[in-house]
Amino acid sequence: MRELLKICVIGTGHLGSIHARLLKKSEYAVLSGIFDLSKEKTELLAAELDCKNFGSLDEAFENSDAAVIAADTSVHFEIATQCLAKGINIFIEKPITATYTQATKLLEKSRNSDVLIQVGHVERFNPALLALKSYDMNPMFIEAHRLSQFRPRAIDVSVIHDLMIHDIDIMLDLIPSTVEKIEANGVAVITDTIDIANARITFKNGAVANLTASRITAKPLRKMRIFQQNAYFSIDFGKQDVEVFRIINEGEETSHNGIPAAMLGSIEAGLNNKNIFFEKPPVPEINAIAEEQKAFCEAITNNLKAPVTAGEAAEALRIAELITEIIKK
Repeated sequence: MRELLKICVIGTGHLGSIHARLLKKSEYAVLSGIFDLSKEKTELLAAELDCKNFGSLDEAFENSDAAVIAADTSVHFEIATQCLAKGINIFIEKPITATYTQATKLLEKSRNSDVLIQVGHVERFNPALLALKSYDMNPMFIEAHRLSQFRPRAIDVSVIHDLMIHDIDIMLDLIPSTVEKIEANGVAVITDTIDIANARITFKNGAVANLTASRITAKPLRKMRIFQQNAYFSIDFGKQDVEVFRIINEGEETSHNGIPAAMLGSIEAGLNNKNIFFEKPPVPEINAIAEEQKAFCEAITNNLKAPVTAGEAAEALRIAELITEIIKK
């Protein structure tokens, strides 16, 4: 039996603490310890988890096979570069780096390295999205709303880099084409960066995505609607719920169970020899962050491609920067 991976957590804020607590219970890795410049906060977490409180990054890397980088975005590039130099596998929270330029430099540095880099675009592991894995998806229109109440912990970046980037990543993963045109607007309300933003993104294959993000909303909302030929998918990331409406030809066999749909009005009256079915695919009962940790460990152990690569995360960051620049102009 192969020895469990030793993983340290760098940064013990909100996400770093979650990562550390889940790694402490993991079947796939051992929490080697934690490190943060805030000693008081780190000492409390180390005592809670009965784990090593490293005195430096070097000490953390010397005792680990991999690192979870959950520190401020501004230091992602610096810490990841040190990991590469020491041959430490990297799980880095989104956005991958503070700028797209840094992301391309990190990609270049990793090109001839055996170090695996996975980026924490956690919504890829949301149970509601995973429930659609068995469907043939080819979106032509995506509409997403990601609205959050204000929290001061992420104000070092705009709402585009903090929230919208989740939907940018999902959009890029689902649409098999490249971005052709971006239209965007937004405004700073509470912070010095953009707090509310909307972007309309057109792809070369004709697909369109309309993304809205806000961090000053009374009622949180994390929903995405996906439209394609003969199908409509509704995903609630917050409630971890998914609904599917599909148009099926009479006599056509399907591997999915469904019931005749009446909630779309009398749409079936305009269809010849076709039926509309409503389906609620089973949603797996998993913790998304624990699931991405598991995938990270399996990718390292089995020499697999990371489920969210540095290249994919860099492209999501590039689009986020373009949206930001358009709004600022």
